[in-house]
Amino acid sequence: MKLAHAAAALLALTATPAFAKEIVVKMKNQGAAGAMVFEPAFVKAMPGDTVRFVPSDPSHNAETIPTMLPAGVVSTKGGMNKEFVLPVKTPGLYGIKCMPHYSMGMVALVQVGNGPSANLAAARAVKLPPFAAKRMTPMLAQAK
Repeated sequence: MKLAHAAAALLALTATPAFAKEIVVKMKNQGAAGAMVFEPAFVKAMPGDTVRFVPSDPSHNAETIPTMLPAGVVSTKGGMNKEFVLPVKTPGLYGIKCMPHYSMGMVALVQVGNGPSANLAAARAVKLPPFAAKRMTPMLAQAK
């Protein structure tokens, strides 16, 4: 009987992604870094994790920046005032923006894996609106 319970417990552990986690990022009108922000704006995740962008205030969306993604990853877009779920499978850097507030600097960066990120140089070379670039530059400096 104990062996059957141990086998069932082992099966339950191997059937679920025990190490995958969900990271929540809030889309806010006002935060620690000023107006129109993602909090946190820089996220480290591992392949298999999910990053969930949640609108804390109205008038936001989250979408990937097409020129700031790992090779082979397709750009995706969330709806206005809707949660945006970003399942991350490929290591690298994922740039995120709120389209209505992109020029106001509402950007985020998700680093997947422990690095080095194959697309780091390409991400640093992406041309962003001035305020978005001002916010993204320190995040890219933290990335590996």
